[in-house]
Amino acid sequence: MNNYAKLISPETLQIDRMLPGPIERVWEYITDGEKRALWFAGGDMELNEGGRMNLIFNNSTLSFPPDQVPEKYKEYQDGHESYAIVVRCEPPKLLVINWDNGIVTFALSEVGEEVKLTLTHEKLPENRGEKIGILAGWHTHLDILVDKLNNKDPKGFWTVHMALEDEYEKVY
Repeated sequence: MNNYAKLISPETLQIDRMLPGPIERVWEYITDGEKRALWFAGGDMELNEGGRMNLIFNNSTLSFPPDQVPEKYKEYQDGHESYAIVVRCEPPKLLVINWDNGIVTFALSEVGEEVKLTLTHEKLPENRGEKIGILAGWHTHLDILVDKLNNKDPKGFWTVHMALEDEYEKVY
């Protein structure tokens, strides 16, 4: 399976990951704020349609030692917070959120003892630089999720993210 995010339309990216199961464990890493904080963004979440999802980001601390924030992203040095609204929630297989005017879908399916996660992010910004950052961001966050679920220490978020931005820049 290719680890890279694909633009399946000019405003939609999709990325797949195979993760160690069971599916309930993967679901917890997506919906439980403490576990989600280990790979993406922490914060409380109401698991119902219309529920609020707080997203507290601190990408520098997703690895140890903390990764240095590049100049381009210095405004996020101390982290930042945003929120999303739950559009659909069908535990443990589907979560759809409306986040920053985009729609993000986490679809889980069992494949033997593994779990296939298909993440789809719709309504990407038209700005190419922002789009590249989002492609690299999801790729990096999901790589960290894979490492965490496999009990491995992840590589530095910003180091990986900036290298991936360069790679996505060449493709898109």
